[in-house]
Amino acid sequence: MATITTTAAVQTEFEAPLVVDELELPDPRPDQVRVKLLSSGVCHSQLHQIHNPNTPRPGLLGHEGTGIVTDIGAGVTHLQEGDKCIVTWVPRTQVDRRMMGQPTGATFRGEPAMGAVYTWSKDVLTSGALVVPIPDEHPDDVSCIVGCAVLTGAGAVLNTAKVRPGESVAVFGVGGVGLSAIKAAALVNAYPIIAVDLADDKLEFAKSFGATHTVNAGGNTDPVEEIREITGGGVDYAFDAIGVRQTAEQILPATRGGSAGAGNEGGVAVLIGIPPDEMTVDPRLFMMTQRQYRGSLGATYPDTDFPMFLRWHKEGKFPLDQLITRRYKLEDINQACDDLHGGKILGRAIVEY
Repeated sequence: MATITTTAAVQTEFEAPLVVDELELPDPRPDQVRVKLLSSGVCHSQLHQIHNPNTPRPGLLGHEGTGIVTDIGAGVTHLQEGDKCIVTWVPRTQVDRRMMGQPTGATFRGEPAMGAVYTWSKDVLTSGALVVPIPDEHPDDVSCIVGCAVLTGAGAVLNTAKVRPGESVAVFGVGGVGLSAIKAAALVNAYPIIAVDLADDKLEFAKSFGATHTVNAGGNTDPVEEIREITGGGVDYAFDAIGVRQTAEQILPATRGGSAGAGNEGGVAVLIGIPPDEMTVDPRLFMMTQRQYRGSLGATYPDTDFPMFLRWHKEGKFPLDQLITRRYKLEDINQACDDLHGGKILGRAIVEY
C-alpha cells in the first residue's frame, strides 16, 4: 500500500463553490479502509454544511456511497479487499465519537482535509465502522442511497416510531428521506399515509411511493388542520423530514391528542430533518394530551437493515431506481447542489464515477 491521489469535491471557503481537485489519501490506519467509489447520493445535509460558517474547511462532503474496498487497515476484520460495500455516516457498532471527529489523514493542497466520512470523491479513506459489505449482486448505482436517505427515512418509521399496520402517518417533506419514510410506512400497511409538501409535482410523485393522501401546505392552507380533517383528529405519527422551524413546530399538533389516565397517550412527533436553532412548542401538548416529541438520528442497524432494504429493492418492494431521478458527474457537483437547493430534484440525485 502507498499514498494515492484521487479527485474530490472540496469546499475551501464559506459560501464558495466546491473545487474539484486532487486529494491525497495515505495508507489506512489500523481502523480504516480505502474504498474506490462507484456512486454517491446528493443529500440536503451537505447544503447545510456548505452554508454553515462553522463547518471546518477545507471540507470534504457526502455521506452515502457505494464502492469497492481497495485497502484495509490491520484492525478491520469484517471486510476484504474487493468487497462491494456501502459507505455511510451511521456506525455499524458503537464507537468513540471523539475518534470519529478526527481528520482521516486525507490532505488537500498540503492541508488536512476535514470530514470523518465523505463520498463526493472518487476514493475515500474512512473508519471501517462506516463501511458495510454488501453482496456483489446489488447495483453499483442506486444502492448508494441506502447509506443515508433510506436508512434515515425508513429507519425513523421502522425503528424509532415502530409504526404498526393500520396506524396513521403524516410525512412533512417528500424528498429522498421523506419518500423513504412513506415507502416504509406503506410496507408496514400504515393508513392513511399523508404526504405534506409545497410542490404539487413532489406530492404526485409521493403517491407512487405509497402516499394515500396529499396536502399542499402552500398558500393559505393549514396542513395541521388538513391532517386533522383527514384523520378525524390527528395522526398516530408525524415525521418532519425538512427541519425548518415551521415544520418542526407543526408535527406535534398534527398528531392525535390523548387525555388523562394511564395508557391514554397521544400521538408521536418525530424530527428527522436537521433541526432549526430555535423552535416553540406549546407545553400543554405534552402535559394535557400526553403527546410525545422525539428525534431520530439515523435510526438503523446497518449490518441487518441494509441487506433488508436491498432485498426489498430486488423484490420490487422498495424501488430505489425510481427514487433516483437525476444523475451527475463529480465535475458537475455544483450544479447538483444548485438544483437541490432550487427544489428541482424529485426524490434523490446521485453522482456516478
